[in-house]
Amino acid sequence: MLVTKKTDVAVIGGGPAGLAAAVSASREGASVLLVEREARLGGILKQCIHDGFGVIRFGEKLSGPEYAYRDIKALEQTQTSVMVQTFVTRIEIAGKRFLLTLVSRDGITRVDAGSLVLATGCRERTAKQIAIHGTRPAGVLTAGSAQYYTNIAGQIPCKRCVILGSGDIGLIMARRLTLEGAEVVGVYEAKPTPGGLLRNIVQCLHDFDIPLHLSHTVTRVFGSERLSAVEVCRVDDNMQPVIGTEHIIECDALILSVGLIPENELAEGLGAELSRSSSGPVCDQNCMTSVDGVFSCGNAMHVNDLVDYVSASGEIAGRNAARYSAGESRKGMVYSDSARVFADIAASADFLYAVPQRLDLGHMDDEVLIYFRTSEVRGKTTVRITADGNDIFEKAFAHLRPPEMERITVDIKGRLDPGSKVIMEML
Repeated sequence: MLVTKKTDVAVIGGGPAGLAAAVSASREGASVLLVEREARLGGILKQCIHDGFGVIRFGEKLSGPEYAYRDIKALEQTQTSVMVQTFVTRIEIAGKRFLLTLVSRDGITRVDAGSLVLATGCRERTAKQIAIHGTRPAGVLTAGSAQYYTNIAGQIPCKRCVILGSGDIGLIMARRLTLEGAEVVGVYEAKPTPGGLLRNIVQCLHDFDIPLHLSHTVTRVFGSERLSAVEVCRVDDNMQPVIGTEHIIECDALILSVGLIPENELAEGLGAELSRSSSGPVCDQNCMTSVDGVFSCGNAMHVNDLVDYVSASGEIAGRNAARYSAGESRKGMVYSDSARVFADIAASADFLYAVPQRLDLGHMDDEVLIYFRTSEVRGKTTVRITADGNDIFEKAFAHLRPPEMERITVDIKGRLDPGSKVIMEML
């Protein structure tokens, strides 16, 4: 018979969001279990040897491993239990608690948790998800895989490559592979505007004379066992290949940087409502999903530009998960049996998405953080938020770009009633 362990908060995922959530929950006095499927904590940060992490949170530029090390050291100062090389195979809802089935080298473990924090991060889109014609020879890999081979395994995955997509990881790998002696023929982007941060376009492409081809895509790959060439052509305004613009580029690798997808199989399995715009769970300002006691944070909730924001959401999720668990077992805390009343936030079509999507009026702080992305490139723009027709926030931006997430702080406490209509729009 399996012995069931009991904990106040179970955090699933040991990347920057999960680490921040575990530390935050522990500091609230909760017993915490952190579950990570890899052998080491830190998530994707382990292979990000470039700097630029932690400017907002720590006030200095750190490499990925340095950033992760600070959170791991903070975790070691808590009483958090950590299980690595462990997979969550099942989660059941039992009343107001959660029963987890975990599988590791030691066998099967059952855990009874008062609340959950899903910090499962995101995954990269693959060649199969963008419908490139041809076979699947060796040499077609995601930018994250190329980064792992180069920075962790110490193996250069190519001598001459083409990069499809101008996401930040692809831009960073264009520079990294160039520094290691590989030839990057060019970065090809199907959209008419770049998909990465402007600083990465300048530092990773312009500074190394790597060409960026907008409104171009890879339509076919060649090779049986190993990639030998790709076909590239221009696309029109409807993202369709323009006949007659095809040309062949000889290369031994095609590196894909074509988008990230939040990992939310566990959230979906628990019945959490998912947002079609952000691809993450619909959450309130406390990072709780539509399922009571289940919290989401980091790139599992929505894809962030900066790890500082990932950690910030982890801290919010961990703190509120601890309070929720305490409210169930020790009355009088924030999440006691009081009724939960919400006001939904409706973002206009000018926004690619806005998070959170709703506000829990019974558990409000004085201010609310709202993250958003514009749906297209814009010049001078004013973001306005109204509640029941009354203006409650307005801010002017010099420019907005879809790849660059924006964050605003809104003073909203006491200005909403149950059922209030909160609307975000751009002027």
